[in-house]
Amino acid sequence: MDTRVIQLLMELRKQGISDTRVLAALERVPREQFVAEQFLKHAYDNIALPITQGQTISQPYVVAYMTEALQLGDRMKVLEIGTGCGYQAAVLACVATEVYSIERLRGLHDKARDNLRSLRLANLHLLFGDGMAGYAKGAPYAGIIAAAGGDAVPQAWIEQLAVGGRIIAPTVMPDGAQALVVLEKTAREMKQSVLEPVHFVPLKSGIA
Repeated sequence: MDTRVIQLLMELRKQGISDTRVLAALERVPREQFVAEQFLKHAYDNIALPITQGQTISQPYVVAYMTEALQLGDRMKVLEIGTGCGYQAAVLACVATEVYSIERLRGLHDKARDNLRSLRLANLHLLFGDGMAGYAKGAPYAGIIAAAGGDAVPQAWIEQLAVGGRIIAPTVMPDGAQALVVLEKTAREMKQSVLEPVHFVPLKSGIA
């Protein structure tokens, strides 16, 4: 194994990532396939990096943390809002049974498809469309994960979530700062808890 990968996994463990399936997914997915050429030397640094169209590839810790927070059991279906470069989608595909990932920017959708082609992840489905609407055809989902933050979680996501499922999404707090929020769906209500501060791009509707 690449020593850079070993060091990254050790760092993630020190930061509290303990799910062995999540760690194995980050070991399996070659992050260098998803970063811009000028940042290849930083591919396994535990930092976010610029990609294209004003977007970023998330810090490995954030990818691992959000994936772990879904608390996926066996044979679970996941929806990702905001494919970006495809890295988070690839990690999810190594943990979940089936993954739908939707991107509103055509350039990023096409780039993610190129980035992911060689990995041959048959359980990963890339979609071009408005993530605010979710993807009803694949519902219900055991987990929904978002790579962009708004003032509230769209109602469509809640409707497409299975009972017992979880939504992990950056959300703007009353003080104007973003934090990761977990919404858990029970038979009677949505339970919300706040995890930790984050900084994601704004959640937008429409396609471009």
